[in-house]
Amino acid sequence: MHSTHRHLTLFCLLFISLLSANSLADETDTAPLTQRLPHTAAVPGGVVILDIGPAGNLAPEVYYRKKRVMVVQNNGQWQAVVGISLTAKPGKHQIRIKGQSTPRPFQVNAKQYPEQHLTIKNKRKVNPNKTDMQRIRSERGRINAALRHWEPQAEIDTHFSLPLTGRFSSPFGLRRFFNEQPRKPHSGIDIAAPKGTPIHAPAAGKVIERGEFFFNGKSVFIEHGQGLVTLYAHMSRIDVEPGQRVSRGEIIGAVGQTGRATGPHLHWGVSLNNTSVDPALFFDDLKSLLTAP
Repeated sequence: MHSTHRHLTLFCLLFISLLSANSLADETDTAPLTQRLPHTAAVPGGVVILDIGPAGNLAPEVYYRKKRVMVVQNNGQWQAVVGISLTAKPGKHQIRIKGQSTPRPFQVNAKQYPEQHLTIKNKRKVNPNKTDMQRIRSERGRINAALRHWEPQAEIDTHFSLPLTGRFSSPFGLRRFFNEQPRKPHSGIDIAAPKGTPIHAPAAGKVIERGEFFFNGKSVFIEHGQGLVTLYAHMSRIDVEPGQRVSRGEIIGAVGQTGRATGPHLHWGVSLNNTSVDPALFFDDLKSLLTAP
């Protein structure tokens, strides 16, 4: 009788533990999904995150300047993750949600980026000749197609690891002058390192383009979901192929000095809704990256 009572007690304890486990599983299943998103910076070259309504089964389509915007489910809300162009004017901006007549406004604040003056020995990299321009125009279509690439994905890892360790030689947004001639602002960050230093994927994604381009040299484009694209330029070698899926930390190539470069380094760019944004916003330790020498 004592043995039967003991077995019954053990069964009851096991049954209670199973009920508790199922209860916890149900709580986990119904808990609001939380994603690690970029830091917000409502400035040209920055990112804003806007609540656009309670999360449901179907994510809304959102557009900013006629470009589709990343939408994620976060803490029970649909949130639009919007990249702001370096050319954006300070003031009131807006996103449009498909099926809604009233746009959602947000404010962009002014930011002044410093200047950078560089001397390029190869004059054609500053003032390309006619043949160079034909090549540049041909390459521009491939580059633009890569930056426009859109792949549906519910959960997106926007918390990046650094692609390599090195000296931050040029931050994002610099107003650049090559041989004292003004050019477009710097659309990424430059990390100086010896030629051949391995470059690692900062997060999981799919290689959507690779090639050797006039200005960017040997380059790779990786799409991480919903138009979040990373660019790696001036490489000495490329170790991946278009269509290949890469995991965080996987080697994709090595540092070089190809294209328009004054020394061996990686130019690393981040594009969101086909807009260059500051890669520093995709790290936890934002302050150290922004103030790195």
